[in-house]
Amino acid sequence: MSRVLADPSPAAARGFLAWVSQLRPFLIWLVLFYSAWLTIVAVGGHWETVRSHWPIALAMSFGSYIAGSTPMGGGTVGFPVLVLLFEMPGSLGRNFGLAVQSIGMVSASIYIFTVGRPLHWSLLRPALYGALLGTPLGAAFVAPLIPDLWVKLLFGVVWASFGIMHLVKLRELISADGISQHWRSWDGSIGWIVGLVGGVVSSITGVGIDMLIYATLVLLYRADLKIAIPTSVVLMAFTSLVGIASNVALAWTFPQGYAVEPAVFANWLAAAPVVAVGAPLGALVVEWISRKPTLLIVSALCILQFVWTLVQERVSGTTLVVSLLAVLAFNGVFHVLYSFGHSPAAYDGEPHE
Repeated sequence: MSRVLADPSPAAARGFLAWVSQLRPFLIWLVLFYSAWLTIVAVGGHWETVRSHWPIALAMSFGSYIAGSTPMGGGTVGFPVLVLLFEMPGSLGRNFGLAVQSIGMVSASIYIFTVGRPLHWSLLRPALYGALLGTPLGAAFVAPLIPDLWVKLLFGVVWASFGIMHLVKLRELISADGISQHWRSWDGSIGWIVGLVGGVVSSITGVGIDMLIYATLVLLYRADLKIAIPTSVVLMAFTSLVGIASNVALAWTFPQGYAVEPAVFANWLAAAPVVAVGAPLGALVVEWISRKPTLLIVSALCILQFVWTLVQERVSGTTLVVSLLAVLAFNGVFHVLYSFGHSPAAYDGEPHE
């Protein structure tokens, strides 16, 4: 596409027009979203709210790029910024992550569908059903029972584990091509488990289901990143919509037991117009550049935010030991997935598309 933009010939112009025509559904989505956002801000008189919350908009300009180009939702950046930097409750970071991903990840998903990126539908479809069940159940019965400190630590543990896994296996993950057929008969069961467990995790931290399906695809199915990352983006987009809808419905129906903080809406107003284009931009840019530098930087940041959480929350004693053991446990699960995916039986007599 960059060559088309640089070439002023009639053929290049026709190519550009064809590209714009292909993107019509995505462009229509952007027009509808920005029209709705402008209406909300103008009619509600929220211009000052948008202006005063510029730091989260700035942070999400990076977070949305990460959301579109890696298997991590924008909440991976929004959560630590709000919770660790601005010292807000973990529940606010979770709800903001779900709310902002409901725009950014949905926007990236619409772009993915529009340009025809490959998705592993036989695993994604049951995972969507699992998330549809696990996310509201987690929001209603699990998330309210988790102390604020443990919300922060669970977020840190999940993404530190992801970062370590990538730093150890990145070269092999990047070199993968196609997808293994060995586990395809298990797609339904595996997808349901990923969706159910990931939905509960995401109901607590705002992210996590994207990492679970991504790790399953790249470690167990030996999937190409060009398949694994778009699949994780679509699942996280769906889970974010279910998650924020569940939390709002619970807060509306049971105001004494559940709440969505007003600051979620204020931060969402400032960040939403940024992530609506930032996440699709990330999905577009990785077509031209290697994913390795982005994944290396993000993996390092995942580990750094875990250390930051431990230091800022003054975690020590038993809590520190449990947190470190949890990181080891997650990486143990990753190693088991990798071992099954790379066992001799997984290579014998099956094509690798």
